[in-house]
Amino acid sequence: MLIAFNKPFGVICKFRREPARRTLADFIDVPGVYPAGRLDTDSEGLLLLTDDGVLQARISSPRHKLQKVYWAQVEGEPTEAALAALRQGVDLGDFVTQPADARRIDEPAALWPRDPPIRFRAKIPATWIALTLREGKNRQVRRMTARVGFPTLRLIRAAIGNVQVSALAPGQWRRIEPGAPWERLTLRAPAVDRRP
Repeated sequence: MLIAFNKPFGVICKFRREPARRTLADFIDVPGVYPAGRLDTDSEGLLLLTDDGVLQARISSPRHKLQKVYWAQVEGEPTEAALAALRQGVDLGDFVTQPADARRIDEPAALWPRDPPIRFRAKIPATWIALTLREGKNRQVRRMTARVGFPTLRLIRAAIGNVQVSALAPGQWRRIEPGAPWERLTLRAPAVDRRP
């Protein structure tokens, strides 16, 4: 079984309930599924969950080089030199990131409002960039953009392989049909709220 979930900001990627904090258990009532990879509490977007350990490892392991697309709203206006550094790989001290695709984008059209909203600063512009990675170290995107001088204000995972978050509202999930070649799937149908 494979589930695509649009994780809202502030939700912890575990099923054990926490006092006064939301976890996956507040949204998904399907026994035996676990996240295939993590998404930080302060990040949003696509999270895949499965009950298949082999598939879980295949999705989350950098060894399989499955591409993950992130939309990052950064503070300031990244220069071409900063984007080139992201593309070539960034030395983060404990490791150097693999080459990535990095480009400026318009604010995504179907973007939902974040709760709570990003702090607005009239004198400092914010810019959206799309980053495509084939690895996924702890807080990697945030560390990369900060290292090149443009800290991340908001981070959304938009796609894993060919599964996209765009068909799901925050807090919604959809089961990807058994036996389907999930790497080639795109969730385009209208979202259905399957929360209990």
